[in-house]
Amino acid sequence: MKIAVRKIRACFNTKLGFFLLTVALFAFKSYWAYQNKFNLGVKGSVQHFLLAFNTIPGALVFLGIALYFRGRLSYWLMSIINFLLSTWLFANILYYREFSDFITFNLIKGSSATSNNLGKSLVEIIRPSDFFVYIDVVILVVVLLTHLIRVDMRYFKVRYAVTITALGFVLFGVNLGMAESNRSQLLTRTFDNNYIVKYLGLQAYTIYDGIKTGQNNAIKSKASANQLKPVRKFLKSNYASPNIQYYGTAKGKNVFIIHLESFQQFLIDYKYHGQEVTPTLNKLYHASDTMAFDNFFHQVAQGKTSDAEMMLENSLFGLPEGSAFVTDGGTNTFQAMPALMDQKGYTTASFHGDVPSFWNRDNAYKSMGYQYFFSKGYFPKTKNYDKGYGIKDKIFLKDSAYYLEQLPQPFYAKLITVTNHYPYLLDQQNKSIGKLHTGDKTVDPYIQTAHYLDQSIAELLDYLDKTGLRKNSILILYGDHYGISNNHMGAIDKILKSKKVNNYQLAMFQKVPFMINMEGLKGGINHTYGGEIDVLPTLEDLLGMSSKNYIQFGQDLLSKQRNQIVSFRDGDFVTPKYTKYGGDVYYTKTGKQIKHQTKAQKKQLDDIQHYVTTELGLSDKVMNGDLLRFYHLPGFKPVNKKDYNYNLNHGLKQLKHAQKKKKTSVKAENNNQSTFDEYSTDAPELKADPTLKFPKAK
Repeated sequence: MKIAVRKIRACFNTKLGFFLLTVALFAFKSYWAYQNKFNLGVKGSVQHFLLAFNTIPGALVFLGIALYFRGRLSYWLMSIINFLLSTWLFANILYYREFSDFITFNLIKGSSATSNNLGKSLVEIIRPSDFFVYIDVVILVVVLLTHLIRVDMRYFKVRYAVTITALGFVLFGVNLGMAESNRSQLLTRTFDNNYIVKYLGLQAYTIYDGIKTGQNNAIKSKASANQLKPVRKFLKSNYASPNIQYYGTAKGKNVFIIHLESFQQFLIDYKYHGQEVTPTLNKLYHASDTMAFDNFFHQVAQGKTSDAEMMLENSLFGLPEGSAFVTDGGTNTFQAMPALMDQKGYTTASFHGDVPSFWNRDNAYKSMGYQYFFSKGYFPKTKNYDKGYGIKDKIFLKDSAYYLEQLPQPFYAKLITVTNHYPYLLDQQNKSIGKLHTGDKTVDPYIQTAHYLDQSIAELLDYLDKTGLRKNSILILYGDHYGISNNHMGAIDKILKSKKVNNYQLAMFQKVPFMINMEGLKGGINHTYGGEIDVLPTLEDLLGMSSKNYIQFGQDLLSKQRNQIVSFRDGDFVTPKYTKYGGDVYYTKTGKQIKHQTKAQKKQLDDIQHYVTTELGLSDKVMNGDLLRFYHLPGFKPVNKKDYNYNLNHGLKQLKHAQKKKKTSVKAENNNQSTFDEYSTDAPELKADPTLKFPKAK
């Protein structure tokens, strides 16, 4: 035994041995922190392996810096670097506990925003076990000071140090390759910082955030107010004045934005063996007080849902690569709908049954002026409630009613459903319709989750009717993006009953539902061509809010002056006359391809293409340059992100105070008696566990 101990000590008495011990301890404590201090959503053996593996490359590179120095200095540098990396880990643990996200360079830069966001009292945040991240630092310093491990004064050859550094980068490359195979477009389509840390580690995330921040700041630093001139000129020349018949008809009403996840237009009136897949939405679509649009298209790119939200609340396009919510959501200046409504006396809230950091919503919503963000932590916790991307829709919408009834009226509330999300996971007890038989196992369950979503909407509408909310509200329902991508051509062939779909059919397959429902509204099926970029000006005109002076790229869908050009994010387009998709041009009405363009047709197509390219390019300039910081919107007070805090305890206290101050909530109007029990759901999970325990303010 003594001989074995001596051999081990002899190994550690070399500089390489001490270095490897430091790396091993650092990797172990990092893995422990990832598992116990963060909610990274690790699933499956591959992700668990990567969570452990990604702790090693960064440790080799950063701690390896000390190997380039001689004698005792290299040992103390190793300890100092270890201490600094541990402190960064410790700081992120504290920040994550408060905001379910990781610290960014923009957060640090923002005039002490980090300390402000962490709260005034660190005592309330820190837990004794947090200090475990320093345990390896303490151990290594102690063994050096007590000479349990001796300092190796011998010269450590530079080529060996270079080899270790190179090994760190090689292992990072292996790590990245495995991560990409498990989660494609990890860095190009970033939608949650949790994913980067889960797959690549905290050090890689920090470097990535630094590079991204530097690139964004470089573009923004060169921006000026003069760049707004072509934007304003374009918008002025293409402004579509409101339809007098509809202008202001929804003024003062509550606004519900109901986000139908991955819901495509073809599902409306679609039947499976004679059974309607979405009977509730079909009925709503054809109701006399619903304005439904049958030529409405999604216009998202890699940002998917976040792109849809960006267009919905800002009438600005998402970016051609990545997500604008992630890249610019927490730093840019916006003149968004939540802030506009807030300043007109509305309560504004977004509801989402997943973690607040997903798509960087916790930061983007502050920039847009949301007063409340009811995310996963606000709802009762039971493991059977979650499926895939958050709380199942039936449970989520019922849970949301608990807070809806407390919101002072009038309010602007966005409800983001998630169950109808790829890969369409639904447990057997919630399936009440058969699946498709396209031969594509990924696509086939799509109608089952869509049917479940439809049932969820039916329960929500029933609650709104019972409480009287429906009478005093305008409902906006929209599909955010496709559910079945063009990667599933065989399945699309069978759904469209086509031998081989062409680009025209694929373009029409990008239609998503858009419905406006309000008691007394003169409804019907509207054949106007439009897209998500047009939702905001349409809603503004219905509410009697003229958008003439706003920096918004959409046009009111009800305006008689709109040009009906639908720009896709990649530069393709649809108009009532022409459709361009995948390089091919078609007549929109007939779907016949135009292989040989006449001179007149070429001129018309060039004019449309010029409009589309200009619109997308100017929107990107506004976003990339943060140009709205230079624009003074008359009567609008710029949003101060520090005024918003979505921490659970803070949000609950804020809501309680708001109800006392402004006694207009549904609950207040009901003699302060809850209407929550009037929400009826057949969710089987709640039958087994009927008691919903909502968190209380501390």
